[in-house]
Amino acid sequence: MRIKQDNQIDFKGQDFYIGLDVHKKSWAVVIRNSGMRLKNYSMDPSPVQLKQYLDQNYPGGTYHVVYEVGYFGFWICRAFREMGIKCIVVNPPDIPTAHKEKDRKADPVDAGKLARELEKGELKCIYIPNEEDQHIRSLCRLYRKAVQDSTRVKNRIKGHLYFNGVKLPFESSYWSGKMIAHMESLPLDNGPARDYLILCLDELQYHRQRMVTIIGKVRHYVRQGRGSSIFQNLLTIPGIGFKTAITFYSEIINMNRFPNFEHLKSYVGLVPSISSSGETEYTRGLTYRSNKLLKYVLIESAWVAIRKDPALLHSFNKLILRMKKQEAIIRIAVKLLRRIRYVWQNNTPYAFGVLR
Repeated sequence: MRIKQDNQIDFKGQDFYIGLDVHKKSWAVVIRNSGMRLKNYSMDPSPVQLKQYLDQNYPGGTYHVVYEVGYFGFWICRAFREMGIKCIVVNPPDIPTAHKEKDRKADPVDAGKLARELEKGELKCIYIPNEEDQHIRSLCRLYRKAVQDSTRVKNRIKGHLYFNGVKLPFESSYWSGKMIAHMESLPLDNGPARDYLILCLDELQYHRQRMVTIIGKVRHYVRQGRGSSIFQNLLTIPGIGFKTAITFYSEIINMNRFPNFEHLKSYVGLVPSISSSGETEYTRGLTYRSNKLLKYVLIESAWVAIRKDPALLHSFNKLILRMKKQEAIIRIAVKLLRRIRYVWQNNTPYAFGVLR
């Protein structure tokens, strides 16, 4: 700290570490400097007010801010960075936490933990997409929610029919217009039971139309975006159609954020969960730390890819000689992921029949 000739305090060259526990109506703030907790208080949820407070009390200092990713997304981080404040966003499970902090959890404790670990340099910022990519990702995730809503309504309709002793003459994952027309003619009373069925069918039609609308908007934005060439190359990969390609594009956004393939594989969740002690080691299957959406669509794509690419089929047939098919397809998914990475980074179409 320096004191100027006009008796103004100047903290130039000193670092201040600010941990935020963000909520809708208030933020818990902890400020640290030189290994000490300087301030612990609550404030209105405003990056501008925090900047004004720091400039007033610690003028000239270098400010470092951290908060957990969650409900409030990345707009807070962008606001701080626009004001010249260094800010990172972290994944809550990656924050070192003492047992006492778990036992006595509170907003000031969480904010203090963030500030402390930020000062130690133990926190790593997650990838923060730009606003355009973030909005496309949100739109794609909305489509997945619409699919889930549609599936719930289908299950509700089937449950209603079975509950009333009416069995469908055929089962299909895709409900065509002919199938829906057949449902409307099923033998139910003309009272509440039929009303229930018709209302559910109307809801199903609403969700299906909503899915079509979302996909149309996504297609429009992707064609106009800067990643259109990458997207077109993804469509050349066996097992990857439009919906899977847009899922990969919107969830990954920038392949170069993964320093190597192992980091990408870990992000998707195609690595084992291991417990090791001494000479004993247990493998508990795939890790629960994953992008569940990417892991799901990649495994589904692998089942299709082995029917379209002879090289992948050859690898699959060799694998099933020594393991179950469900285990073999995970290894095929890893191969497919490696090829997706190659196509993305080299901006080139997929090459069929390559044994590697």
